[in-house]
Amino acid sequence: MAPVDREIQVAMHVIVLGAGVVGLTTAWYLRADGHEVTVVERNSDVASETSFANGGQLSYSYVAPLAGPGVLSKLPKWLLRGDSPVRYRPRADLQQWRWLAQFVRACTHRQSEESTRRLLSLSFFSRDLMDELLAGEPDLSFDHANAGKLVVHRTKASFDAARRLLEYQRSLGCEQEALDAAACVAKEPALAHLAGDISGGIFTGSEDAGDCYQFCVGLMRLLRKRGVVFRFGTTVTRLQRISPRRIKAFTADEDLQADHVVIATGSSSVPLLGRLGVRAPLYPLKGYSLTATLDHQALAPRVSITDYERKVVYARLGDRLRIAGMADIGGRRADMNAGRVATLRAAAKAMFPGTADFDTAVAWCGLRPATPKGLPVIDRTPFDNLWLNIGHGALGFTLALASGRLIGDLISRRRPAIPTSGFALADA
Repeated sequence: MAPVDREIQVAMHVIVLGAGVVGLTTAWYLRADGHEVTVVERNSDVASETSFANGGQLSYSYVAPLAGPGVLSKLPKWLLRGDSPVRYRPRADLQQWRWLAQFVRACTHRQSEESTRRLLSLSFFSRDLMDELLAGEPDLSFDHANAGKLVVHRTKASFDAARRLLEYQRSLGCEQEALDAAACVAKEPALAHLAGDISGGIFTGSEDAGDCYQFCVGLMRLLRKRGVVFRFGTTVTRLQRISPRRIKAFTADEDLQADHVVIATGSSSVPLLGRLGVRAPLYPLKGYSLTATLDHQALAPRVSITDYERKVVYARLGDRLRIAGMADIGGRRADMNAGRVATLRAAAKAMFPGTADFDTAVAWCGLRPATPKGLPVIDRTPFDNLWLNIGHGALGFTLALASGRLIGDLISRRRPAIPTSGFALADA
């Protein structure tokens, strides 16, 4: 475990609510700082919700928010199609409408570029921390591979727009290259049958892939060896003000003693914080994935692939292929929609035929906790001992290490390793 910048003056007891990837990385850096840490999780295992079967891409250079200048013009078409990558179902839910109004206001060129710049700073730091973690813990096994990522564009218009974005991202430190259709197939031969449908692609050699659940299980084992306590099957039912600037967490039958509490419970943070009068601007975007065991590994992609028009990602995880996509805005339950799963199966069959039996691939869905601007909240609340590490959307795995480190810096009263501007609760 990496040393901190300076010795911590006072070791404290910190409770982390949530044992997803963000909660675990938060616990990792707090323990590195010498604090006593307890992780409280309502499920019986780590990574049981949003972190369980996500897209598997550690997408350090592709962090542009969903809210962008071209999104609003696409929404009418998306909303009318059953297989659209984004689907909206209106609810009698004030928070949904408030979130959508903020999302629409964020769909500007200026806001998209600002959010992208801030997210790239966080993701590049996270990539450095992943390299540091794996160098120090070489036995941490999660089908991690540095295979690069190829974003495939089927139309000239989207490929031209991607090349313009490439120039902007290059100014921020991204190392990417634009490839024509032939070069895309040369980079990933599994795309050969689609050569006539590809206009071009953007390749980033620094992108990784890995199994987020396996990563979380491995991190939990390391944390336990270092004395971190895990309390599974424990639900925090309320946060209660005990003084003007301090709170305490309660389960149904006990109060949890701690100096600080960190909320890393994704979308379920909203009602918990709401009772304190803290408005967390999150709404869950339901996503889906398939995990298929490869029958013919030689036909399967080695490079991580994103089908830009269909908004579907493909990540090789050892002898498995993870396929993920969709963003459904319309409810707070992670209930499976058979039609959306069928759309994902059809996309996989068309993209990589013969590589696996996609009809028997394991389906999953989860709720991505998103802010309207696409920026996570890594900040203290109006209460001195209550902290937030929430709102990472589809980038939880990518941004988790950096987010955990920044919360550790803030709680330990150390200058943050990178600027935290833009990640405050007031900015969301």
